[in-house]
Amino acid sequence: MSAPSPVPAGSQSLNSMSVSSDDDLSALAGAYLSPARMAMVLGAMAVLLLATVIVAVAYGTVRIDLYRALTQANSSDHAILFSARLPRVLMGAAVGAILAAVGAALQGLVRNPLAEGGILGISGGGAFGAILALTFGYEAGGSLATVPLCAFAMALLSTFAVYRLAQVNGRLEPFSLLLIGVIFNAFWAALILLVNALVDLYHAQSIIAWLMGSLETPTYYEVAIVAALGFGGFAVLFIRARDMNLMSLGDDAAADLGVNIDTVRRTIFIATSIMIGAAVSVSGIISFVGLIVPHILRLALGADHRLLLPASALGGGILLIIADLVARTAIAPTELPVGVITALCGGPFFIYLLRREERRSLV
Repeated sequence: MSAPSPVPAGSQSLNSMSVSSDDDLSALAGAYLSPARMAMVLGAMAVLLLATVIVAVAYGTVRIDLYRALTQANSSDHAILFSARLPRVLMGAAVGAILAAVGAALQGLVRNPLAEGGILGISGGGAFGAILALTFGYEAGGSLATVPLCAFAMALLSTFAVYRLAQVNGRLEPFSLLLIGVIFNAFWAALILLVNALVDLYHAQSIIAWLMGSLETPTYYEVAIVAALGFGGFAVLFIRARDMNLMSLGDDAAADLGVNIDTVRRTIFIATSIMIGAAVSVSGIISFVGLIVPHILRLALGADHRLLLPASALGGGILLIIADLVARTAIAPTELPVGVITALCGGPFFIYLLRREERRSLV
């Protein structure tokens, strides 16, 4: 009698539930991800990110000589590189990595390729909290740490509100999630405009700039804080990568395979809220990075979150650095808000994804 052929752990449970969807089966394909493939992909993307950083610090409204900047401490090139351009590029890498990793996590969590922090209203909530701290917090004796704390609190509130309202009979409805996210975006925008109407001209101009998204004049301290919060949240997401792979099969199948659905969702929502709060507290609302990057990488690399999450973080940094470089040089010496560049690219991409999902629902 021949020995039975080996099957992946948990396959009997899946068979008993008659899981036959190609999308469901492909979600488990990442269980065979090899360390060599992961190292090759992430290594190539890290090299591309480094090359992007080098190009971005070399070009701008004023082109600098990198050799002179690195060897002559008293030169204007050195001052431009280390005082203005390098912290801005590093901030772009950190914020882009955060937004893309959050997008990849949310899309896997809610099983909807259209999910993204900006579209679901989470970034809007974080921006509202940051604006409240900036306009009223300092007058009430707040410190610099008040801004990211308020942004995190409002992002977390928005996350849980959108998630709870999108549930129907205990199940998450993907298109209800998008609709409620749009409504929350409008709600937060209305509150931001209300604050804008109540403050003086100086704060009003700051709020408008915040709404358009900008990476101007960050300090190394701010870069370090954002990077630390982003890395901490990303570590939590990466630890839950296997659970997100299983949740792509559906809540019932994931629970049957030992995933505590409520705990995983709560953990991911808190982690993504911290990350978005950190990002919007320094850059304002930058949309669509978390939509474009994870979707392209999911098509190229597969849906395994153990690879998709770090690849999205690297890809998000690359995309936002490039977008900021375009914003700085397109109509130099005038600078465009980087959020305008990402919106111009992301809007058509979102429409494409939406139409594709509509066609799938009709099949």
